[in-house]
Amino acid sequence: MAQRKRKRNEVFAQGNEAIAEGALLAGCTFYAGYPITPSTEIMEVMATRLPAHENGVFIQMEDEIASMGAIVGASLAGRKAMTATSGPGFSLMQEHIGYACMVEAPVVIVNVMRGGPSTGLPTSPSQGDVQMARWGTHGDHSIIVLSASTVQECLDMTIVAFNFAEKYRTPVILLIDEVTAHTREKIEIPDAKDVEILSRVQPSVPPEWFKPFADTARGVAAMPPIGTGYRMHYTGLTHDVMGFPTSRPDEVNEAMSRMFRKIDQFYPDIQLVDEYMLEDADIAVVAYGSVARSAHLAVEQARERGYKAGLLTLKTLFPFPRPAVEKLTKRCTAVIVPEMNMGQMSREVKRVNSGSTRVKTINRVDGQIISPSEILKAIV
Repeated sequence: MAQRKRKRNEVFAQGNEAIAEGALLAGCTFYAGYPITPSTEIMEVMATRLPAHENGVFIQMEDEIASMGAIVGASLAGRKAMTATSGPGFSLMQEHIGYACMVEAPVVIVNVMRGGPSTGLPTSPSQGDVQMARWGTHGDHSIIVLSASTVQECLDMTIVAFNFAEKYRTPVILLIDEVTAHTREKIEIPDAKDVEILSRVQPSVPPEWFKPFADTARGVAAMPPIGTGYRMHYTGLTHDVMGFPTSRPDEVNEAMSRMFRKIDQFYPDIQLVDEYMLEDADIAVVAYGSVARSAHLAVEQARERGYKAGLLTLKTLFPFPRPAVEKLTKRCTAVIVPEMNMGQMSREVKRVNSGSTRVKTINRVDGQIISPSEILKAIV
């Protein structure tokens, strides 16, 4: 994968390569995808590495629609499955993402964002798919969206994505930008025995007692692989606890409420952030992806000039980490949100702010990164 250095598990790697490495460590045994800039390296690494793993399956599909359908089917059959794409392909996947939400299929979808809309800027960075990741598929649905700002985080957050998918029986989207995907830096690949790996809950009752979508204390039903003697019925229609279509209001409400509750009640586990110099900060920067790296340096430079600035890096984008952001809006004189779009995450910050403080935005959509100097200028 890359040239090895002094420490045994230390390598130089691209963000995309680290995502593939993280997927393999997390137990991914099925990948289906279609090449698209700037995510193609993920597919290339998986094409090389996955078939060498026991039971590993790699398939290049005819398009992103088929890729998404394939990983959902593989998941229902018991595999840990992943695909990767960029904006145009992510658009094509939306209907099947909705199906994955309805049948509660644990899958991981990586979207390496590039400029848009349409084919846009294929080789330039963007963060324009943030709201699409949360709301792209139609209908009310819950979903988990993660991000990464360093190459090490690309590996680590891929493992987290698989664990969340399995733990909460849900699609998980890992959203990174082109800069993070193609940054090359030194990372540490953990030993497999040191990585916490979670797998979906299996039935504890005989097949004749089994209810595929039964409510539980966690809201997450057991999920045996298709073909293991347990009857499973998967449909995109709203269904009852046995998986069969229903339009009864009580059953529809119960099913939808459970699918939201299984994520809502575990916000503290899911909403991941990193705090930097926020203990005494009166100016807070809220950032994610590669922009968080620029913000990190800008905060350090601001501190050198005597400004009490701090950084909140969002590793979970949705469910939006409201407690962490709301705490800053209540005690800081300003919150700055830099992002490579016209203001998608800043909408969430403003929503929880409710007029408590000033929210300043820095936005770029020209295919260029947001520099530390731009953020520093907004701080000072």
